[in-house]
Amino acid sequence: MNEIFLMKLGEIVLKGQNKKQFENKLRQNVRRRMKPFGEFDVYILQSTVYVQPMNDSCDVEGAWEACHYIFGVVSLCRCRPCQKDLDSIFQAVEAYLGDDLDCAQSFKVESKRSDKSFPLTSIGISQEIGGRLAEAHPHLKVDVHHPAYTVYVEVRDLAAYVHGPAEPGAGGLPTGVGGRAAVLLSGGIDSPVAAYMIAKRGVELECVHFFSYPYTSEQAKEKVLELARLVTRYCGRMTVNVVGFTAIQEAIRDKCPEEYFTLIMRRFMMRISQRIAQMHGCKCLVTGENLGQVASQTMEAMGVTAAVVDLPIFTPLIGMDKEEIVTIARRIGTLETSILPYEDCCTVFTPKHPKTKPNLKEVERVESVLDVEALIAEALEHTDKATVRYDESADAEL
Repeated sequence: MNEIFLMKLGEIVLKGQNKKQFENKLRQNVRRRMKPFGEFDVYILQSTVYVQPMNDSCDVEGAWEACHYIFGVVSLCRCRPCQKDLDSIFQAVEAYLGDDLDCAQSFKVESKRSDKSFPLTSIGISQEIGGRLAEAHPHLKVDVHHPAYTVYVEVRDLAAYVHGPAEPGAGGLPTGVGGRAAVLLSGGIDSPVAAYMIAKRGVELECVHFFSYPYTSEQAKEKVLELARLVTRYCGRMTVNVVGFTAIQEAIRDKCPEEYFTLIMRRFMMRISQRIAQMHGCKCLVTGENLGQVASQTMEAMGVTAAVVDLPIFTPLIGMDKEEIVTIARRIGTLETSILPYEDCCTVFTPKHPKTKPNLKEVERVESVLDVEALIAEALEHTDKATVRYDESADAEL
């Protein structure tokens, strides 16, 4: 029988009457992810996703790699199915895992019997297969506490499956079960991590990026599209709304006191992001803000920024320190792109002494000299869209 992947569900198993809804969405997501790699049969039994290549033309290695980035899966393993009898199980272990056992100094067998009609208990299976392996590999020592290698045997409804240690999956919830969110995506380290973290909760993403040409370069825009593409490795295809922000920043510079530049700029970002979010059925805004990291991320400043929108604002990084954020960025593959030296619009017209504890009434008074609605309308009119996905280059309408 051919090699097969077993992918174990995470917190989906804790769901109640709507568990089937989560499983169905996960199965759809896995099927979609497998399509570039050939024909795979994908089904779920006993809180496990089975991914089975249907012919020899399947790109098994590519599919295996892709499975590590599917939200909703807590662990996964490659295994060999076999008939549900001890001789077949032992032969499968020898054929599939024999080379690994030859390289080990000690081992143990862990068994799980989901099919209760099988005559031996889990302990009995482990003892029987372990005894045979010890005879077949005289150099191996049995070590049930700290083995160098563990053989796993799972007796399930359709077959028995043998495999080595499982690998960690992406965790979280299947993409699509948590609604849609609009993510304010800059070219820095934080916002791609925030996008990843909210996507991990099953949320589909619509991204908004503010672009201030000629103050920011085309390379800066391409950098953001690449960051979005890297995040789609986990959450699938997304659209990046690239908002022309130059006129707004110039108007703020010309008409408002310098210490309020960043605050008023961010208030415009929130207003525009909410409009875009509502156009695409998003129920919240997501930012990479981190309490106290910069002047615009004090409690007072964030309150003034949030006052212009009605949608909830989610801040997944709010309590993290920078090293924690950098660690996640490195793990998900966005860090190297984030630190490329192409600055985004947040660095344009940065005040020397920004307000850190602003008063909302005062900010509204300062902002009143601007034609807010006209500036928003112009920015939305100069918004372009780019559709990105991990396995393709940016498909941009720019």
